[in-house]
Amino acid sequence: MLSEQEKHNLAMNIVGHELKSLGYEFLAVNSKLKKDPQFVALKDKKLHFIVVRAVAYPQPVQEYDEQLMTKVKLHAQKFEAKTFYAGVGLGKGTDYKEPISKNEPYSYIYNGLQEIL
Repeated sequence: MLSEQEKHNLAMNIVGHELKSLGYEFLAVNSKLKKDPQFVALKDKKLHFIVVRAVAYPQPVQEYDEQLMTKVKLHAQKFEAKTFYAGVGLGKGTDYKEPISKNEPYSYIYNGLQEIL
C-alpha cells in the first residue's frame, strides 16, 4: 500500500503536469502533507495558490475542507492571488474502489482546478 505521503506526491505530480501543460510557471512547490498551498504559480501575470489533496473512494474528489480553503484564500488575498482546490481521486488500476498499491497500475479521477470564490 502507498503511504499518505506517496499518495499526496502522486496527486501533486498529476496536477503539476496539467498545470505545466496549461502554461503555469511554478514559483514555489511544497510537497509536505498539510503544508498549504502545494503550488504557488503564475499564469497570465496573475498569482495562483493551489491546494492539492489525494482522496480515496468513496469521498468525492470535488469536496474540500471549507475551513482550510478559507484560511488559504485569506492568505492568498494578501498577495492578490487566486485560490484553487485540486482534488485527485486515486484507486487501483483494475478497480478504482480498491486502495492503490506500490508497483501496480493505478487509476485516477481529476476534474481540474476548482476556484475558491
